[in-house]
Amino acid sequence: MSVKELARELFPEDLFGYAEKLTEGELKVLKHLREEMEKCIRPVLIESYEKALLPREEILGAFAAARIMDHPDLFVGREGQWKPREIYNTFLYLELARFDPSVATFYTVHGGLGYNTILIGGNDEQRERFGVPVRTFQAQTCFALTEPDHGSDIAGGLATTAERRGDKWILNGEKRWIGGAKTADFIPVFARDVETKKIKCFMVKKGSEGLSVENVPHKIALRLVNNGHITLKDVEVAEADRLENINGYGDVAKIFVRTRADVAYIAMGTAAGAYNAALRLTTTREQFGRKLAGFQLVQEKLARMQANVVAAIAYSVRISELQEEGHEVMLNSSLAKLHNSLRMRETVALAREVCGGNGITLETEVARFFTDAEAIYTYEGTHEINAMLVARELTGIGAFV
Repeated sequence: MSVKELARELFPEDLFGYAEKLTEGELKVLKHLREEMEKCIRPVLIESYEKALLPREEILGAFAAARIMDHPDLFVGREGQWKPREIYNTFLYLELARFDPSVATFYTVHGGLGYNTILIGGNDEQRERFGVPVRTFQAQTCFALTEPDHGSDIAGGLATTAERRGDKWILNGEKRWIGGAKTADFIPVFARDVETKKIKCFMVKKGSEGLSVENVPHKIALRLVNNGHITLKDVEVAEADRLENINGYGDVAKIFVRTRADVAYIAMGTAAGAYNAALRLTTTREQFGRKLAGFQLVQEKLARMQANVVAAIAYSVRISELQEEGHEVMLNSSLAKLHNSLRMRETVALAREVCGGNGITLETEVARFFTDAEAIYTYEGTHEINAMLVARELTGIGAFV
């Protein structure tokens, strides 16, 4: 099977053929991932969603079996690099989010936010010690920045403190909405140095004395992802476990440039998942003696959903190319996140609409995409925050308070 044929088989919603930019090896890894998710995760997906349980072993097992971060076929011509090509990353998120947005979000916390924190913030020894177990899924990580009282204003409002005492640091404070925190083997915790007032990052190990994590209850979205409320009370971290290249919010922003693009990809995949679920139902369910997809109003909505998905893929692929070329700037990733999230929100609503009452049941899948989209629309910068970041570049005027 040629690259073009394999790309079309895997991504039929990619009408303009952007997936044909992938290598045969990259496409085979993505195909293997699909097989592993169907085998390992699909059987427990609905029950896990209803009970708000993270099928951690099933998810990590599928990822590890497909070797989505370290397969040799992903590094042909880029031997020695820590990450595969960015365009592969784009279609990886399309595959993950189209399957389930919670699974994609779990991955972006681990393989996006957490992994990029290690790569950007760590020295060579720290990248080996923390990065290798993450990329092979031998260990799980996350990303602890957001606090109960500080989200969008975290740059100036971060309240968690770190105090240097000899060759150790003492951390005190709280974090909230930290995906996967309760099961993570080590947590990158961002805290403000009490002496310099600069933000630093510390790798806090699971089970550390003074560390407690409770899951945030009663969520309507991303129910498989257990968001943690972290409390740090005199938690000791060795100086060797401080990521030495993070010494201010500017270094944190470098992480966001990469991972905000990842969330734009997740929004793309969520829209595609909702569209595909709606297409399956409307082409099989009959009303008034004909398939739902045979009605003009339904066809208009399906066409609009497909157009949104193609536009989101186009945004995502171009951003991935710019990232790969080294043009990692906030304007690009914020614009993509803003656009794709808007189009996603419209698409999941249209998908639920054309499915009627079946659109609120988990069996037709649309309901998961519909509810999860609300969380994706908000995290990694709300619509308003990303709009202001883009507009600041356009006008030269910062509208932040």
